[in-house]
Amino acid sequence: MTEPDPYLLGPGLLPTPFTAAEIREATGSGKLIRLLLEGPDGPMGEHVNRFRDTDDEGATLDRWAAADPKAVVSNRVTWAELQGHAAFDAGTTSVSTVALSTPLGQLTCRRYDTDDGVFWFSIDHPGMPVQYESDGMRTTVLSIEQD
Repeated sequence: MTEPDPYLLGPGLLPTPFTAAEIREATGSGKLIRLLLEGPDGPMGEHVNRFRDTDDEGATLDRWAAADPKAVVSNRVTWAELQGHAAFDAGTTSVSTVALSTPLGQLTCRRYDTDDGVFWFSIDHPGMPVQYESDGMRTTVLSIEQD
């Protein structure tokens, strides 16, 4: 019996850019990600995502606006859930490999053009997209710091 493809989460879905195990390994004991949110009229502010209390199954994800660091929203996420965020419909999504200039530098990315937006996943940074655009908004990763 063949082992299932860990990148393929179900029928009708494209392979994800990373497996749950690759996301877990890249997160390590923790990670801090700074993001810039931009709207049609320009920058709307910075946000922070922090992964802590990591284990084999997942981590606690803290999120807050950089301007209001006391307003932290926390929840438990699993590596499989995070992988699932990148499981796009094969019938309505196109995938390409592109170079993208970002605050992290020039990155080779897998670009997913979907009905809901465009997502760029850096091959060298397993986890969330380094940039995505949806509904007139753009979110860009400014920095990634390991604990």
